Amino acid sequence: MKATFGAGCFWHVEDLLSKTKGVESTRAGYTGGAMPDPTYEQVCTDTTGHAEAVEVEYDPNVVSYEDLLEIFWNNHDPTTKDRQGYDVGRQYRSAIFFHSDSQKESATKSRDDLERSGRHSSPVVTEIVQSGKFYPAEEYHQKYLKKKGY
Repeated sequence: MKATFGAGCFWHVEDLLSKTKGVESTRAGYTGGAMPDPTYEQVCTDTTGHAEAVEVEYDPNVVSYEDLLEIFWNNHDPTTKDRQGYDVGRQYRSAIFFHSDSQKESATKSRDDLERSGRHSSPVVTEIVQSGKFYPAEEYHQKYLKKKGY
C-alpha cells in the first residue's frame, strides 16, 4: 500500500520512514502543487504550491497506516504553519496526502485525537488532502541522509 507525508525537509522524513519495519520503499519528492514536474529550485521559490513529501510503499500486514501516522505526528511539529524549525516556506508544510477514503478517515481521526490530547499548546495545522501526482525529487535527494549523514 501507499502513503504520502509532508513534514518539513524530506531528508529526515524519508530516513526515518525507510527504517520502519514493514516499509518496503520510500521516495522523496514533491506533491500538492500545480506545476508539472517541478525541480527542487522551483519548489524553493514558493510559487509551485508543492510540498516536500515522502511517498511510502508499505506492507499493511507488518505496519499499519495508523502506525505510520503515529511516526508522522511524533517526528515533526504539526502546529507550525509552513515551517519546520529553521526551514520556512510552503514546501515545508505539515500535510497528509491520503490515497483512499479509509486513509482520509484515519488521518482525520488521528489529527482530531492529537488536538484533543492537549499535547500541543497551539492548534494542529496539518493539512489532510487528496493525494495527487507525486514527482520524485532529484536523485541527490533520494536517501540523502543515508548517503551523506547528518
